[in-house]
Amino acid sequence: MGNVRNDQADMAQARSNVYGLLASVFRAEPTTDFVNLLKSPEMSDAVAGLGISIEQILPDLPEDKLAEDLAVEYTRLFIGPGSRISPYESIHVENESNSSGEFWGKQTAEVKVFIEAAGLKYADDYVELPDHVSAEMEFMQRLASFESKSRREGKNEDAMFCKGIQKRFYDEHLSKWIPQFCEKIIDRSETPFFKEMAELTRDVIEFERENFSKKSDA
Repeated sequence: MGNVRNDQADMAQARSNVYGLLASVFRAEPTTDFVNLLKSPEMSDAVAGLGISIEQILPDLPEDKLAEDLAVEYTRLFIGPGSRISPYESIHVENESNSSGEFWGKQTAEVKVFIEAAGLKYADDYVELPDHVSAEMEFMQRLASFESKSRREGKNEDAMFCKGIQKRFYDEHLSKWIPQFCEKIIDRSETPFFKEMAELTRDVIEFERENFSKKSDA
C-alpha cells in the first residue's frame, strides 16, 4: 500500500513539475536567469524524462544572447506587433453566439472565479488577465503539488478531492483551448525551443485526458 501511495505521489509531483515548467515558458519573455535554469542539471534531468534534450532545442550561444533571441521570438509569437497568438483562453473559445472570443470574455471571469473558489488568489502584482496560459498552468501546478503532498501524508480524501478539482478545470478550461493554442505555435514558431515546448504542452493535455479518464484510485 505504501508503494502505491508513493507512486501516486511521485506521479502527481512529476505532473506539478511539468506544469511549473510550462508556466515559466509562457509567462513572459525569457531572461538570462530563465536560460540558466533551463541549462541547469536539475532541469535537464527533468525534461530528459519527457524525451526532451535541452541541448538539442537551445542553440549553443552565450546565455545573454540566447535569452535575447528567445525573447524576440516570444514577442513575435505572443505580443506583436502584427499577427500574434493570443495567450488568453477567452480569445480561443467561441462565445455563446458562435462568434470569435474576446478579451475579458465569459471564460476570463469563469477562470478567475474557479481559481479563487479553490482557495488560491492572484498575486497583488499580477498584471495579466486571469485566463493567461501561464496562470492556468500555474494553477494546475499548485493543485498537483498539493495532491502529491496529501498522498505522502496518507490523506487520500484530500488528494482525491484535489484531483477532482484538477479534472474539472481540465474539462472546463484546458481541454477547450490549449490544443489549438499549441498547434498555432507549432505552425508559426521559427525556433526549435518554442515548437518543442508547444509539442510538450500538447502531449501533456493528451496525457491528462487519459489520466483523468481512469477510474478512481481511492
